[in-house]
Amino acid sequence: MDARLNFFTSPIAGKALKHFTSANKVLADSTLPAATQELVKIRASQINGCGFCLDMHTKEAAAAGETSLRLNMIAAWREAKVFTDAERAALELTEQGTRIADAAGGVSDEVWADAAKHYDEEQLTALVSLIALINAFNRLNVMVQQPAGDYQVGQFG
Repeated sequence: MDARLNFFTSPIAGKALKHFTSANKVLADSTLPAATQELVKIRASQINGCGFCLDMHTKEAAAAGETSLRLNMIAAWREAKVFTDAERAALELTEQGTRIADAAGGVSDEVWADAAKHYDEEQLTALVSLIALINAFNRLNVMVQQPAGDYQVGQFG
């Protein structure tokens, strides 16, 4: 299977993705816990059906020490006992922020308040930005049908 467009050789894609990658670096360097960041990226990618991002972020999370149990339970996080209350709040915000078109009011006040109990303003800013950014990456990859399965940890630096 080949992608519809080659984002790795396109000059325009290279310029655009440079900015996406720079934004990702800013968020990676924030005080939002790295494990939470990977959980968010994986959950949004599951919802959006982005195999490329799922391949990347599950491998990166595992390489960073995330357990297979937690990785396997992300899709069923509500029933899983392996996530902290803060992670659960981030996952709920991720779901509502990803499914924004499905919810008439977007993210509910209750979900926002729960996230705000666990994260300070800078962390919330990083979390919201991360949710938006991974959704953008997901949409690019899904639209071009970027193949999944060959990602190597650290491949993009």
